[in-house]
Amino acid sequence: MRIALLGLPQSGKRVLFTLLTGRAVPATRKAHEELEGAAAVADPRIDRLAGMYQPRKVTFAENHFVLCPDVTEGGGREWYDAARSCDLLCLVARAFEAEHVYHPSGNVDAGRDLALLRTELVIADLERVMNRILRIEKEKMRGPSPARDLEERALRKVWEALDGGRWGDAAELNDDERKALQGLGPVTLCSALEVLNVSEDAIGASAQGESFAVCVQIEQQIRAIADPAERREYLEALGIELPGLDRLNRAAYERLGLMSFYTVGPDEVRAWTIRRGARAPEAGGRIHSDIARGFIRVEVIKYADLIAAGSERAVKEQGKAQLRGKDYVMEDGDICHFLFNV
Repeated sequence: MRIALLGLPQSGKRVLFTLLTGRAVPATRKAHEELEGAAAVADPRIDRLAGMYQPRKVTFAENHFVLCPDVTEGGGREWYDAARSCDLLCLVARAFEAEHVYHPSGNVDAGRDLALLRTELVIADLERVMNRILRIEKEKMRGPSPARDLEERALRKVWEALDGGRWGDAAELNDDERKALQGLGPVTLCSALEVLNVSEDAIGASAQGESFAVCVQIEQQIRAIADPAERREYLEALGIELPGLDRLNRAAYERLGLMSFYTVGPDEVRAWTIRRGARAPEAGGRIHSDIARGFIRVEVIKYADLIAAGSERAVKEQGKAQLRGKDYVMEDGDICHFLFNV
């Protein structure tokens, strides 16, 4: 899953991208270029399992963030193709005053900037959707097409929402209508997570209304502390449990409708990403396609049961290890051993 970082110039999204992914933005990067990097999703359960199994390798779930070109009012739309290829939008707005950091609008107003970002996205989609509707009108001269009719119906639903100043997702498309628009990819069919780049004074706030608050300056200081114990002490002094970027990364993961299951052992403790509602064969397929193809059953241990019992053997002695078939709907935190045959 890919997450777009969108914002006005000087919003802080470049620093956010580097802090999230560990990938520096090259000085040679051109204004129209996008940049992608992976960010591990913090998961205390993985830490606990790694402590129990002492594996040679630990692998966390990941989000893939895409740093998009700047959004400017009435400007070019170099950001559009990068954003519409993503599954979630993070709209980043600056919410702190600093004399040494200019603001393109002359003064700081995060609410105004977020509204501007949303407006620019809506306008871009309006143009794209209308152009496609006009092309469809011409294509009708070639004869009837059920697929084209389905696409037009979906387009007109989205147009009605956008023309009313609403997000495209407000059109409430059914599954077939959404699939019909996959090629066009209106960006406002994605959910959006608003991110406020706040001052140090607001570090204790995880959210303001529907917006997520992160202090880039504090996050830089947290990331600079290599020792885990010192980092925990610093977080405690700030009165927070997790760094803001870890909370943001986790919030994006959950907003995408994702969850994790685990495989464990001396070689590796690993989190695997699946969508909520996925069944066991689909989960096995995330590990290897052969597991999905030759799925027989899965042994499931609940994370809480394993921690309480202290070992897999103890869980099994207590009769809490479950054998499930292909119709089993996976739950967040399941620890799995798959049996398959191909």
